[in-house]
Amino acid sequence: MASISSQNRVPEVSVFLFVFTIWCLLFSFSHVVLAQSSPVFACDVVSNPSLASFGFCNTSLGVSDRVVDLVKRLTLQEKILFLVNNAGSVSRLGIPKYEWWSEALHGVSYVGPGTRFSSVVAGATSFPQVILTAASFNTSLFEAIGKVVSTEARAMYNVGLAGLTYWSPNINIFRDPRWGRGQETPGEDPLLSSKYGSGYVRGLQQRDDGNAEGLKVAACCKHYTAYDVDNWKGVDRYHFNAVVTKQDMDDTFQPPFKSCVVDGNVASVMCSYNKVNGIPTCADPDLLSGVIRGEWKLNGYIVTDCDSIDVLYNSQHYTKTPEEAAAKSILAGVDLNCGSFLGQHTEAAVKAGLVNESAIDKAVSNNFATLMRLGFFDGDPRKQLYGKLGPKDVCSAENQELAREAARQGIVLLKNTAGSLPLSPTAIKNLAVIGPNANVTKTMIGNYEGTPCKYTTPLQGLAASVATTYLPGCSNVACGTAQVADAQKMAAAADATVLVMGADQSIEAESRDRVSILLPGQQQLLITAVANASTGPVILVIMSGGGMDVSFAKTNDKITSILWVGYPGEAGGAAIADIIFGSYNPSGRLPMTWYPQSYVDNVPMTNMNMRPDPSSGYPGRTYRFYTGETVYSFGDGLSYSQFSHKLIQAPRLVSVPLEESHVCYSSECKSVAASDQTCQNLNFDIHLRIKNSGTMSGSHTVFLFSTPPSVHNSPQKHLVGFEKIFLHAQTDRHVIFKVDVCKDLSVVDELGSRKVALGKHVLHIGSLKHSFTVRI
Repeated sequence: MASISSQNRVPEVSVFLFVFTIWCLLFSFSHVVLAQSSPVFACDVVSNPSLASFGFCNTSLGVSDRVVDLVKRLTLQEKILFLVNNAGSVSRLGIPKYEWWSEALHGVSYVGPGTRFSSVVAGATSFPQVILTAASFNTSLFEAIGKVVSTEARAMYNVGLAGLTYWSPNINIFRDPRWGRGQETPGEDPLLSSKYGSGYVRGLQQRDDGNAEGLKVAACCKHYTAYDVDNWKGVDRYHFNAVVTKQDMDDTFQPPFKSCVVDGNVASVMCSYNKVNGIPTCADPDLLSGVIRGEWKLNGYIVTDCDSIDVLYNSQHYTKTPEEAAAKSILAGVDLNCGSFLGQHTEAAVKAGLVNESAIDKAVSNNFATLMRLGFFDGDPRKQLYGKLGPKDVCSAENQELAREAARQGIVLLKNTAGSLPLSPTAIKNLAVIGPNANVTKTMIGNYEGTPCKYTTPLQGLAASVATTYLPGCSNVACGTAQVADAQKMAAAADATVLVMGADQSIEAESRDRVSILLPGQQQLLITAVANASTGPVILVIMSGGGMDVSFAKTNDKITSILWVGYPGEAGGAAIADIIFGSYNPSGRLPMTWYPQSYVDNVPMTNMNMRPDPSSGYPGRTYRFYTGETVYSFGDGLSYSQFSHKLIQAPRLVSVPLEESHVCYSSECKSVAASDQTCQNLNFDIHLRIKNSGTMSGSHTVFLFSTPPSVHNSPQKHLVGFEKIFLHAQTDRHVIFKVDVCKDLSVVDELGSRKVALGKHVLHIGSLKHSFTVRI
């Protein structure tokens, strides 16, 4: 208890503290504003003319020459400062501190210390979570979003609020429906994931001046590799050993990363927490130096997931000492450590002879080269290509409209009874809007989010067109107790009912995998009760990252329509209303399989095998291999129009040229190696006529699938190509797919080698099937 004398002094102390606090706040605020007004950069020759004598500040030299000049000027201790994300400064060389860790999964994010919002830039455009953007199957949209995000990132960098290195996109395969981070990915298909990854990366990185070596911002494809278990029934990502066959590795898990590096020319790849076949990915020289740098020729840096080296030492006990962990990671190919581990233990590792300083030189050289390509060493960025960008270029009307358009393009119509959607805004006098996600804001932007420009909730979007009544129905998505009676009463009095249900980050998230894929709590009870009480159309809107077992709703005739809206971004509510009222014709398609609950009851999440095993009853994974029942399938999605496909031209026979002495001429072969010699000019075109026979204009995704011969445990079908086209009502269009036999129709054999299967192949376009033979 305080003494009386001390109590008597409180007012004086309080006044002093109050005044002192205000002074400190004003002082710090002025410094924050000043700090925010200028970007971080090296080689400021205007302020320090002596820096002009350094070769690394000479913009007329090539990147490699500048890097060599810089590295030779550094001591070992200084080099180590540049092995970690919170990179140190070398004031004698005019190099300031730089924070590498920024995120831009679906907009500039406040996750990671490299980026923040303030009164100068209060928010950035928040696009739909990636799984919904992927559902658009629109490659030009993937790139357009990346371009907007990089423009806003550069604008924020110019006022000191953001970095230049963004650890996005996440291109892991959505292998299991329970994965909490599936929402961040482009789905379960390697081709779609590859197209998304390389497209988004191009949007982020490509400059507008034709400088192919330069970078607008630097992207990073993650998490390499076979990473898709976060925390399931006590198995977490820090301890999980992904046991993966060579075949699954090369035909499922690796293709998106290869495309990111080879097609997207990404500036970085991030290694993951998990082990693959017993070796932590960040300490695996075959995966890092061998594949990423050796085979794929990465032009950039390899970064660890945050504290991965600490994890492989302290959690996975892969090495006996921290110095060994540092050495193994650097020797495997790691250039940058998100975390402090390499900062703490690399010098001791060098002194112990576990790693040579030349390996440190190599790592920091890759990091510096990336910063050079970004213009970080070119002096004041405000005098460079993107120097005029600023707060006015963030949250522009055009950018916000693209966020709305992206959501519209991705939303998937899964069920639509005749006479249900679209609703007429003039005929509906009272729309009941019910559900725990009906008036949410932050739920719509998912994870790895930033502060959005503004929100339009589903309720706000719908209420902009018609009179609404609203009831949450549950206090949150867990829906422990549903307000059934109130909801039924409201629905019974309405002309139509929209139920906005689903999940949020409390159900599925990083470090949170699901056990059940049913709608949480009493959501199903509420939906069914409302449907029974309703007299008009009942539209079920599911907001989620992962698929849901909504079999009950699919088969309930009282539920007339089902929409899946992912996590639709800042403008999600407006986009939902655009679809429901028919101002936009839905064209999204599911980028992942929706399984029944029985699937997750019987299949361990930790089984990495893609292919089914009839002997054990293991059913396989994704549309490529899973043979069981689905609630909805990959590629499902309806339109308000009807589209028909007609095959105009396709081959019946494809001959593979082989040298005369080839073994397959003297003995029967089921496949031939997809070698350079075999594959030269081995391609053909598929010509299609697509018609919109409906009364409403709209977009349509044309899928080209292939079923190869049953050799090498090949997929039952796989996606060869897709194209999003727009057709006015009652018009048609000619579509051509160019098929590269070795790239598009090959399969991966049991040893991980690409093979062209000989025999009958079947192409699928909508309900069309076309067979042709591949022979030698």
